[in-house]
Amino acid sequence: MSEDGYSGPATLVVDGVSLTATVELRGYFQPIDGYYRWYGRVAVNDELTRLAGGKKKPVSIQAGAYSATGELSDPDPWGRYRVTGTSTPPFHVPTTLDELNA
Repeated sequence: MSEDGYSGPATLVVDGVSLTATVELRGYFQPIDGYYRWYGRVAVNDELTRLAGGKKKPVSIQAGAYSATGELSDPDPWGRYRVTGTSTPPFHVPTTLDELNA
């Protein structure tokens, strides 16, 4: 299973509030159920902590030209929220052999 990903700035929208945060995202295609699953962490962000309040929340993420919706989960002991989603991720995924070999 190969992984794709993105690391860098992103715009998150939580409860209608937009904020900029640093994200580390990865993803993979799951052939058993046919879905692309993506996941990652959001770097410590005081505004996100205030908005999410340590609870699961729906989130929209935009990283450059790519966007997706997912779910924030409880923060880890260091205050980083985990984010997960299914289907189109908020980052580019190679779709041809030429892209994979580039």
